Amino acid sequence: MKPTSPRCRFAPSPTGFLHVGSARAALFNWLFARSAGGSFLLRIEDTDADRSRAELTGDIFEMLRWLGLDWDEEPLHQSGRLEVYAASAAALAGGGAAYYCDCTAERVRGRHEARGGPPGYDGHCRERGLGPGPGRALRFRMPGEGVTAWDDVVRGKVSFENANLEDFVLLRSDGTPTFLLANVVDDDAMGITHVIRGEDHVNGTPKYLLIRAALGLVDQPVFAHLPLLVNQGRKKLSKRRDDVSLGDYRARGYLSEAMANYLALLGWGPPDGVEVRPIDEIVSLFRLEDVNPSPAFFDVRKLEHMNAHYIRAMPVEEFLARTEPFVTHGEKARGALAALGPEVQERVRTLAEAEGYVDFLWLDEPVMGPDAWAKVFERDPRGAAAIEAALLAFAEADFDVETLRAALGDVAMAAGYVNPEGRPQLAKAQAPVRVALTGKASGPPLFESLVALGRTATMARLRAAKERLG
Repeated sequence: MKPTSPRCRFAPSPTGFLHVGSARAALFNWLFARSAGGSFLLRIEDTDADRSRAELTGDIFEMLRWLGLDWDEEPLHQSGRLEVYAASAAALAGGGAAYYCDCTAERVRGRHEARGGPPGYDGHCRERGLGPGPGRALRFRMPGEGVTAWDDVVRGKVSFENANLEDFVLLRSDGTPTFLLANVVDDDAMGITHVIRGEDHVNGTPKYLLIRAALGLVDQPVFAHLPLLVNQGRKKLSKRRDDVSLGDYRARGYLSEAMANYLALLGWGPPDGVEVRPIDEIVSLFRLEDVNPSPAFFDVRKLEHMNAHYIRAMPVEEFLARTEPFVTHGEKARGALAALGPEVQERVRTLAEAEGYVDFLWLDEPVMGPDAWAKVFERDPRGAAAIEAALLAFAEADFDVETLRAALGDVAMAAGYVNPEGRPQLAKAQAPVRVALTGKASGPPLFESLVALGRTATMARLRAAKERLG
């Protein structure tokens, strides 16, 4: 009997790290389950013993928890159910819905090259009456006519001509089940009511439905095939070509709440158009029927923008605490971040950037960016004059923000940074001083940086810049 509340599942294969496409699929399953009062289940597809790795299963669980996704019931591991799949395969073979085949891939390819036409298996062993044995796979016997169709929540009516589908493998020649057979058997065993997965699984769905019918499974789940994720070139995201590892984004300082919020927008949008919002609000608004079938662009720049928004919104104390895993230079770096925490928080896009923003405070001397130096000193003679003026203005000034700001006005006037009305151009006068003190053309507010750096270090770096200028 079909469950009364929705049950959906995320079924990753532990043959690689969790990528953003799989994470989006997991998130949409979780959003649907939580919004509909149903269950979100996990299944680990680890029947491929040669490629599945236990540590990657742990990574999948860790990444899902990092995203804030919890699951109901214990995860099911397919590697422990091989006998169940073998029994279902035997039932299909005994009922005539499947047959054994000893064709190798080379022989199938050779026959195709000889006959021409579309590639694929040609039904060579359909009537040979082979039984199970070493080197023999079990193939499903496709109907020669008719149509297999379903109403997809995202894609509408989808149908396939059975005659255009080849006899596909259920059991490999080593006796292990394929993805198709194991999924059908497990979805029935787990009481799955909704199959929510990527568009790349559409072509496998008619085979899924035909296996179910052959096994006598009556209740058909609801299908929702999510749109593809594409890169800037509108090509499908690829692990070989694109930056897709979810763990890599975490390691670079992206916030879990920002990533979850952004992934939710890849194919779905809130009805009120407000994109940045807590996950609880997304749950309350999420409807599977609102998912758009068009490909969704995974825009790293938009993700950065959203991540920056979440960084700005948190209390400074939380910001400093969450940058802690990214601090690699000890107490000096921590102290520098604490000194300029609010200013850094307003400017960084990821947590991993924070330490580098204040490296001028904990390094003995700043790392000088060659482009920054050339821009303010080699291309504008006023830069050298600004350093001379700053040495005089800062020597006796009180080191507080307002006094230093006023002193820089004198520096601007002395160096010639003056607008047509005769007023000092503070923004332009800041540039040479900033580069001399920090090595960068941009960073935290200059006057707060001067206070944190202190008079002694400030004057030493101004003198070093003067010497470099000759």
